[in-house]
Amino acid sequence: MPPLRLTPKLILLLTLPPLMWAGNAVVGRVLIDSVPPALLNVLRWCGVLVVLLPFTNGLWAQRGRWWGAWRWCLASGILGMASYNALQYQALHTSSPVNVTLIAAALPLAMLLVGRLFFGVRPTRWQGLGASLSMLGVLVVVSQGSWYRLAAVQWVQGDVLMLIATFTWAGYSWLLSRTPLSPGADWPWTNTLVLQITFGLLAAVPVAAAEQAWTSVPLVINLQLGLALLFIVLGPSLLAYRCWGLGIAQAGPALAGFFANLTPVFAALLSALLLHEGPRIHHGVAFLLIAAGIYVSARPGAAGKPSRC
Repeated sequence: MPPLRLTPKLILLLTLPPLMWAGNAVVGRVLIDSVPPALLNVLRWCGVLVVLLPFTNGLWAQRGRWWGAWRWCLASGILGMASYNALQYQALHTSSPVNVTLIAAALPLAMLLVGRLFFGVRPTRWQGLGASLSMLGVLVVVSQGSWYRLAAVQWVQGDVLMLIATFTWAGYSWLLSRTPLSPGADWPWTNTLVLQITFGLLAAVPVAAAEQAWTSVPLVINLQLGLALLFIVLGPSLLAYRCWGLGIAQAGPALAGFFANLTPVFAALLSALLLHEGPRIHHGVAFLLIAAGIYVSARPGAAGKPSRC
């Protein structure tokens, strides 16, 4: 296999999702008093289904093909659609943005751990070094260049939810690299995503229904909710998931995980933009550290090898 090259196209594919997810975090925070988190997740994926269904091809006619892969569809749907987003939205209700960012910074490590435990791929020393540099970059962002801020962080129950979410996303990303439903002339990528969403909703809808028994957050239907859902459906869902899938196929889940740490950098920049503040020095330092982590992890020979045990 030829060594992996970080081409401009691959960099774009793996950079767009963190940008979209940064916007998703900002929008999700805005909506915490307008819609319960599990219900927001269901509305999100129902909206994606409405957009995608007209672009599927032979989904029912080839039901024998995908029914043979129903376990993969169910697992990827639960991890990537039902679990991750609902947990993230719930975490925004109970945890601070600093805590959520710190925990999300563990994604490269979670990718390496999940790959080692469940997919037999051993991480290399270059990947370990890349993960350390990437996490250091995230710490620079959340500390705003002042390390005493980290000592003031207080952990709450929502942090556990974000930690679980991080590992569910790592599992979903690894499953993408092992898909039995590869796109082709007779099987567009929209077919696979629709199946993942459908199976994911089988788990997400009951959770959203049960949520009504304990939530105190009302559903406020207004223009703000409509515009927010439009952005979430088109950006963090359709565009981000498609680019992430293509990036995983080319780079593998371990390297892709390092790009995900650009999310807090983009979130900080978006917040600064909304507050009419210019970027600061620590934003540039953090970006350089994360970029260094990506470069190191993409070195020839840095890819993990299948385990023999």
